[in-house]
Amino acid sequence: MIVLAIDTAGTGCFAAVYDDSTDTVLASAGADIGRGHAELLMGFIDKALAESGKVLADIGRIAVTVGPGSFTGIRVGVAAARGFALALGVPAAGVTTLSAIAEAARAANPGRAILATIDAKREELYCQSFEADGTARSEPLMLEIPEAQRLFADFDGVIFGTAAKHLTDQPPENIAQTDLTDIRLVARLGAAADPSKGKPSPLYLRGPDVKSQAGFAVARA
Repeated sequence: MIVLAIDTAGTGCFAAVYDDSTDTVLASAGADIGRGHAELLMGFIDKALAESGKVLADIGRIAVTVGPGSFTGIRVGVAAARGFALALGVPAAGVTTLSAIAEAARAANPGRAILATIDAKREELYCQSFEADGTARSEPLMLEIPEAQRLFADFDGVIFGTAAKHLTDQPPENIAQTDLTDIRLVARLGAAADPSKGKPSPLYLRGPDVKSQAGFAVARA
């Protein structure tokens, strides 16, 4: 299956064409642009398709990052993914940025549980814990730093991501220097996703209902 992967959830704007039968990115295009995803995304998609030797008719699935991340960027990517899926008659799968971070950490730490973290600014963190096999152990959460430190004080695995410095004394290599998402992992996770789960939707974690999710993390972290 050929997958078109899209990532606009952070400062980066990326597209890739991926062949899941060989776990190979055939081509990718994009840049860390900060803003302006809507203006540049289609050009990056066109470039990735051209360099891969594929056309839209070859695409069997769309994969897109749904957050947490940039409010505007997420909307741009999800809208594009839904539009392509509708026009091509193929499924679209949402991939969280935290699951992509966890997938990268699992590759470097086989057999270990992972706590994926992103610095959400404003003294808050995005966090989600995963089993060693990649299964989600908690829901994605946005937590104030002291609350995250309390919830995950006894976490029994590797803490990885740009916010890891707030939660662990683990080696510096576990503290990512950027929140840019690996588009290859977005494509791989999107290819493996269950297409029956419906259309991808933005994952926004800022809001009045966020704190109500903390109990789930306590129960399963």
